[in-house]
Amino acid sequence: MNPEAIFSPLFAMFALTFAVWTYMFARRIPWIQANDLTPEQFRPLEFTRLQPPEVAAPSDNLKNLFEMPVLFYALVPYLYVTGSVDGVYVGAAWTFVVFRTLHSVMHCTVNIVPARFGLYLLASLALWFMIGRAALGHLA
Repeated sequence: MNPEAIFSPLFAMFALTFAVWTYMFARRIPWIQANDLTPEQFRPLEFTRLQPPEVAAPSDNLKNLFEMPVLFYALVPYLYVTGSVDGVYVGAAWTFVVFRTLHSVMHCTVNIVPARFGLYLLASLALWFMIGRAALGHLA
C-alpha cells in the first residue's frame, strides 16, 4: 500500500470543512442582509439567539468540525511519519470521513438529532479505533 493514500481522506476532510464554511456564509449573509441587524444584535449571545436553525446549524457544524476531527488531523501525519499506514488505517480513515460528511449533511439540513448522533458515533468509533491501534503500536 502506498502510505500517501492516508492523505486522501485528510484532504477530503479539508474539502468538507471548506464546503460547510462556504454553506455557512451562503446561509448567514443573506439572513443578515434581510434583517438589517443593529450593532447590539451582533453581540455573540444575541446573534446566536436571533438566528433561525437553518442559519445557526451550519455555523454549529463548522465549530464541530474543529472538535473530534482535530485528533484525525494530528493522527494522519503521525501515521505517515512513523511508516504505520496500511489498508486498515486507510479504510478506517475513509469510514471516519464518510460518516463525518453524512453527519454534516444531516446537521446542516434536516437535523434529525438521533440520526445525527448515530452518524457522529460511527465516525467517532472509527477515529478512536485508529487512535487506539496507533497507541498500541507505539507502545509495542
